[in-house]
Amino acid sequence: MAAIKSFASSDRFLAEIQTPQIRPGYVLAGDEAFLYQRCRAGVLETLAPPDQRDFCLHDLDLAETTIFDILDRAQTPSLMAPFQVIFVRNLKTLYTRGAKKEEFAAIDAYFRRPNPQALLLFVAEHLHIPTDLRRMDMQDKERYERIRETLGEWCGMVELARVEEGDAVRWLAEAALARNIRFDSDAARELVDALGADMMLISSEFEKLCLYVQGKHLLVSKEDIPQNITLGDVETMVLAAKQRSLYELTDAISSKDRPRAVALLHGLLNASDGGEDSAIGHLYMLARTFRQMLIILEKNVRDSRAIWGVLWQGFRMPPFAAEDLIRQARRYQSRSDLTRALRLIAKADLEIRSSPPDKRLVLERLILALASEPRPQTPELLNQFAMEL
Repeated sequence: MAAIKSFASSDRFLAEIQTPQIRPGYVLAGDEAFLYQRCRAGVLETLAPPDQRDFCLHDLDLAETTIFDILDRAQTPSLMAPFQVIFVRNLKTLYTRGAKKEEFAAIDAYFRRPNPQALLLFVAEHLHIPTDLRRMDMQDKERYERIRETLGEWCGMVELARVEEGDAVRWLAEAALARNIRFDSDAARELVDALGADMMLISSEFEKLCLYVQGKHLLVSKEDIPQNITLGDVETMVLAAKQRSLYELTDAISSKDRPRAVALLHGLLNASDGGEDSAIGHLYMLARTFRQMLIILEKNVRDSRAIWGVLWQGFRMPPFAAEDLIRQARRYQSRSDLTRALRLIAKADLEIRSSPPDKRLVLERLILALASEPRPQTPELLNQFAMEL
């Protein structure tokens, strides 16, 4: 595969560990999980044969193991393997709660006379390095510079920065070609855009798409028909691509644009594999999105960077939707407006599960209600709702 600009730092690292110029330690700096896994896989392939990994590979955490114990392990030759690979996570622990003079003195002493049969890999996953280094957050920049000042003298710095969208598209094309599959350019761009150039997600969805098109190919009797991943395949298989229409729907709902909301609902239903039977899935996604907006409104989130601090892992939207969802949430005046929407969705969900004659009609009524201004509640209605609860 030809060199890709965003992979340059990890490529240099992987090339260096195969030469006599390998350093005794490296800092893998950045939270780009795909590039980290790429570096780790290269290290294991080169320095830790599968039959020796039980004896030569160590995954240690500075939150659980002191740096003194880690350095002692690195300095002590292994009786069972000729080389040791030691991954050290939670590097940020070294840079909190005091100056840590003794710890850094021990690190300095080790690297002055390192064990040539050991490799220390410090993982600084607490840093976020953007594609454009000039846009790095000031706090991350200060943390990165401090690591360079303390470990950079002895360790190689490997920057695991976010991958540029163009490089992600190129990786998809080249990775598919290596499997004798053609990845259509518009399909690759849609996948990258839908997943916000998150290479870990992209690589995972890429594997699914390859299996999907290979399965379709086996059903075709003519073997000379080339395998290719199309825009339709991406829209069919990748959830985030499908979610685009969902966020367009919630945009219309929050704008109180009833005609557009109903038209988008029909588009979602017509595109769904299950037709009307997919109604429960659409209700689930609507409820999830309105819950996200409720938290955004309650926490007064105003930019996409802050959103990851209030929404937990597994409850976050695709990166491309963050700004849109913040804007939609701010259209609601109060928490009660969003809780009203959740009550309407819950009511529609109960009705759908009761096998109504027409599920599409239930969804249409829901969308019209969501896209309408709430009616003033009389005391009688409030008491009725309290009794229902």
